Amino acid sequence: MKSKIVLVLLSLMSAGVQAGVIKGKIKDAQTGEEIIGASVIVKEDPGKGTVTGLDGSFNLSVNRDKYTLVCSYVGYKKYEVSVAADKKEIVIPLKSDDVALDEVVVVASNPGRTEAGARGIERQAMNVVNVMSAKAIELSPDITVANVIQRMSGVTIERNSSGEGQYAILRGMDKRYNYTLVNGVKIPSPDNKNRFVPLDIFPSEMLDRLEVTKSLTANMEGDGIGGAVNLIMKDAPSERQFTVNLSTGYNAMYFDRDFQSFNHGAIVKKSPYEQMGMPESFKVTDENFTKENLRMQWKKPLPDVTASLSYGDRFLNNKLGLILAGSYLNTYRGKESEIYYQPGREANNTETRNYSDQQTRIGAHAKFDYHITSRHKLTWYNGYMDMRESEVRDRLDKKEGYVRMKWNRQYIVNSTLKGEHAFLDDKALSLTWSAVLSKAYSETPDNSEIKLLDGGNRVAVNQALIRRWEHNSDRDKAGYIDLSYKWKLPVSEIVFSAGGMYRDKKRDSFFNEYTFETVNGQPQYKGEDWNNYDEINFLYESRNISGALNYDATEKIAAGYGMAKYTFGKWELIAGVRVEHTDQGYLLKYPVGDVKAESGQKYTDVLPSFHAKYGIHKNANMRFSYARAINRPSFFEIVPYKILNEDFSEKGNPDLKHTVADNLDLRYEFFPKSSEQFMVGVFYKYLQDPIEQGLVAQGQDLYFIPMNFGDASNLGVEIDVMKYFNWFGVKANYTYTHSKITTDKRTMEGSDVIVVTQTRPLYGQAAHVANLSLLFKSTKLGWEGQIAGSYTGKRLSEVSNYLDDDIWEDGYMQLDASIEKSFKNGISIYAKASNLLDTPLLRYTHKGPHTDGITGFDRKNGNLIERKEWHGQSFMLGIRYKL
Repeated sequence: MKSKIVLVLLSLMSAGVQAGVIKGKIKDAQTGEEIIGASVIVKEDPGKGTVTGLDGSFNLSVNRDKYTLVCSYVGYKKYEVSVAADKKEIVIPLKSDDVALDEVVVVASNPGRTEAGARGIERQAMNVVNVMSAKAIELSPDITVANVIQRMSGVTIERNSSGEGQYAILRGMDKRYNYTLVNGVKIPSPDNKNRFVPLDIFPSEMLDRLEVTKSLTANMEGDGIGGAVNLIMKDAPSERQFTVNLSTGYNAMYFDRDFQSFNHGAIVKKSPYEQMGMPESFKVTDENFTKENLRMQWKKPLPDVTASLSYGDRFLNNKLGLILAGSYLNTYRGKESEIYYQPGREANNTETRNYSDQQTRIGAHAKFDYHITSRHKLTWYNGYMDMRESEVRDRLDKKEGYVRMKWNRQYIVNSTLKGEHAFLDDKALSLTWSAVLSKAYSETPDNSEIKLLDGGNRVAVNQALIRRWEHNSDRDKAGYIDLSYKWKLPVSEIVFSAGGMYRDKKRDSFFNEYTFETVNGQPQYKGEDWNNYDEINFLYESRNISGALNYDATEKIAAGYGMAKYTFGKWELIAGVRVEHTDQGYLLKYPVGDVKAESGQKYTDVLPSFHAKYGIHKNANMRFSYARAINRPSFFEIVPYKILNEDFSEKGNPDLKHTVADNLDLRYEFFPKSSEQFMVGVFYKYLQDPIEQGLVAQGQDLYFIPMNFGDASNLGVEIDVMKYFNWFGVKANYTYTHSKITTDKRTMEGSDVIVVTQTRPLYGQAAHVANLSLLFKSTKLGWEGQIAGSYTGKRLSEVSNYLDDDIWEDGYMQLDASIEKSFKNGISIYAKASNLLDTPLLRYTHKGPHTDGITGFDRKNGNLIERKEWHGQSFMLGIRYKL
């Protein structure tokens, strides 16, 4: 009996020794970065295993006195380690499975695809950079680059008419003050007036990572006072890779509202003038126009559809790499607006504007890299981004209404051939060159607007229908060359760099407009004479083929730079200077009056820069940056044009000066772990002659005119935090920005108009911007999710020429969420939800003596409301497959 009891106790003690929990962390053997999602299994019991969490850690319960852990991750060599039962913690290094070919090393994975890789790029960079990884983009609730970028530190977005993000605003600097790159190369804009690139044309699925550079080095183009947005497209992998993604969704706005669409397929792409060969004299009749595209439909929209496909592999003994990727998005969005106060509007006469917007995006790119030898590499990138938008806008108040049917297509195509060459021992001398061909194109054929009276029940007599044809193209030819020499000293290193670029840009713009009246001035009533817009009888009245938007523009930019980087101990210093010469001109095809038909601007800028980085302690840097940068007027801004619009008319300004700014940055950054960070920085910008769109009174009319109102300053603080635990992570950033510019304003003194000065922030800038994302990951169950909140404080929306009459946009909060379930066979299912709060966007004029006498309009906290806008929630469900 005693012997049996002893045996039982021994067996229990043995079991207690055998059963245990092993805690571990898997890291990259070379960089030390934690690897998220690595597989860990027990070799003796293959059914027992786990996956590393957000911080690269794992917990595993094992009932053996000795066992073997097998660790694996895509792009790394499999690793086995023997573990004793009394071992409680272990760190496992995985070595990169790099492909070696005749002294050529092909890196297994793009370092920016993972969170740890993105942090590594930020850490190693010499200037102030923020990076969002492909993994973060994939988990984001967003489907376009414009919406993704709002999650990054110091970035806000300007939205399009359907409420989707379109342009990036960096550190409160308007979209004009930053530029867009694809794989480090500047791309042209499809906009018919400006040079900034709409980011909503790029599907986020196409990216390997997204970089926002906030301080410029001498080897970067100098027209980025706010910074630069660099879209790094998917790169060729080191081994075969295949991914498929398919999703569908719906916008809640259409749960209880019909979607309006028109027959845009019947649009005739060329105006009658173009169809006739653009003769000097011609006659237009009603027979030259079709009414088929004026037919409207009211019905529920089809579900949204997004799909993407990518394939990558290596050939020719791994010397040739290839990545092919395609993306298709078809979404239905909308906006509901209420316009309250505008000068001259009758009290208690609210105007409603309802938008129905179908957006179709097609993206494709092919990238090849060929390793000639270990010292010579060629890369050829070809990208095509296409967005087509069909929009109906109903505009109605108690007196009159307008129905606009607009179809627009924009595309950007880019082809870049790049060479990378190394010479001398240890590759001390290197040469990089690029040859670039790019084109951006936009067309809006037969943009039709119908005018209605009596609350939309009767067709107007005069200017009953206006039909516009517009198209423009922007073609770039550019070349870049960079040469660097690395000089190694006993305890330090100096890298000398020099290079230059030349870009020849040609732009053309076309505009035709035709006006119609109703037949013989006879009233036509809805429900009696017509039910759909193609049933209305219109009579051709007049044409305008000589509008200001008929112009050609050219821009030639030549630049050269010299730069030196000095490294010693914990210090890295870069000093450089860049010289840019700008030759910008225009040719008006139909000048009016004494306006100059042809003119332009020429100027040369010397742009010095200095950057210092000091490693103050382990995994921490202190940075200081200074750079001078410029902002050129947009092509159309210096054209002496005049355009009459529905809200405010526009004018050009041939005397507009380009902006020059001095930029200072100081940032402390700490990387406790490879995928974590804590950053706090301050920045200061002094701008000479900033360019802003202002509401300026000239005679009896009010015009939007690009102006130099005076010098300005802009300073702020940025805080960026990322912290991960095994199953939980936090990403948060906050930016405070304070700018001021003092300008002349008009006001009344008795019955006289006098000029006074007033200090205000820069146009488009929000003082407070914050983002908070909570991440959840269950490695055992294959679940991960994210709740993301974004807040943009109030900002100046329109600048008035009158005292205290500026229009402001109220603070705005957005809440989004996503969740994903992964399976071992490479399949994942996911759901995304955006704009869950559906917070209305509100614009207002500050209360004060100038508004006290205005009655009959909505107010908030005494402020006079100009408009409110709603965009509705969007939901999406999808499936993804990765091989």
